Amino acid sequence: MQTTSDYTCAYCGEMNLTFVDLSGGNQQSYIEDCQVCCHPNVLYIRIDEETLTIDIDTGYEE
Repeated sequence: MQTTSDYTCAYCGEMNLTFVDLSGGNQQSYIEDCQVCCHPNVLYIRIDEETLTIDIDTGYEE
């Protein structure tokens, strides 16, 4: 099951929309390019089991 969530680009600070695969586990991380500035962001995704609330932190790709 997929859903969408917003995150803030670590480079330019703009909001982005991403698809999150809920079947991928409660903690996920992957790299996605910003839709505005095209820099690669590391997305650290946490999903609350009970409420399915999605929290995304971003970081710089090393």
